[in-house]
Amino acid sequence: MYSLNVPVPSAVAALAGELATDLPTAHTRDRGRHTLGVKRLGGDGPSDYARLEARTREALTGTPTFEARVTGIEIFEAAPVGTSPVVYLAVESPGLRDLHLDLCAVFEPVDDIEGEGYTPHVTIARGGHAETAERVAAREIDPLEWTVDELVFWDSERIEPVSTVSLPV
Repeated sequence: MYSLNVPVPSAVAALAGELATDLPTAHTRDRGRHTLGVKRLGGDGPSDYARLEARTREALTGTPTFEARVTGIEIFEAAPVGTSPVVYLAVESPGLRDLHLDLCAVFEPVDDIEGEGYTPHVTIARGGHAETAERVAAREIDPLEWTVDELVFWDSERIEPVSTVSLPV
């Protein structure tokens, strides 16, 4: 499965990593593996990738840079996919939402997590104890803001970037 993601700045990744240390029974991401999902693109392997990338790059034509802001820590108590709870950094970004909906017109939205159900976020951890997740989510954090000027094509099987595209396109 391939997706289009926003690489997060080091301050966001560091915050996610720091908070993850307080969720010892949960599955966390390794440093450098935090991203912000824009849209799942599909595909089962390398033979699909070239087609998906070309189609996505075409859809991105005219996409400007946009602002994003981490505003707090929240929880998906019952995630539609994978283990729960999911503790995450909540992200506000009208530009990101617009881009997501534009891509949903090109690539079929995944039920319950895309389209109107899309919640921009950076995952801190999955699974573990609900009480511990709630304690972490109750913390106050300072907002972190950045300009999104690059997008990453992400390979979820290998958990790594495949290529990038600079904004504006």
